[in-house]
Amino acid sequence: MKAFMAVAKALADDNRVRVMLALRGGEMCVCQVMELLQLAPSTVSKHLDILYQAGLIQSRKAGRWVYYRLDENPSPCVQGALDWLYAALAQDPQARDDAKRAKAVLKMDKETLCCRYGR
Repeated sequence: MKAFMAVAKALADDNRVRVMLALRGGEMCVCQVMELLQLAPSTVSKHLDILYQAGLIQSRKAGRWVYYRLDENPSPCVQGALDWLYAALAQDPQARDDAKRAKAVLKMDKETLCCRYGR
């Protein structure tokens, strides 16, 4: 039950759900997530940590950047939650707008983007 509760709590925030939907398009660094959500670095880091602790995402460090991606081998609990999340929000206007914005953010130069956020 502990794993289920961690996943449920992690997905109980609209910004964390937005991150999960954005990561469907591929791996993103912290600065890219900040650009997408338009939130402060500490807020984004907290959201990413909650998702990581719940087993919803994975991270890797490459140079000065930390990249986040969906878990490649999610537990049955996580996979069920993701299936429900994606089906429930398939036609959501915010999710569609974020998907377009995430594509644009992924095309931005990371050096420029991360310098903007002091990273």
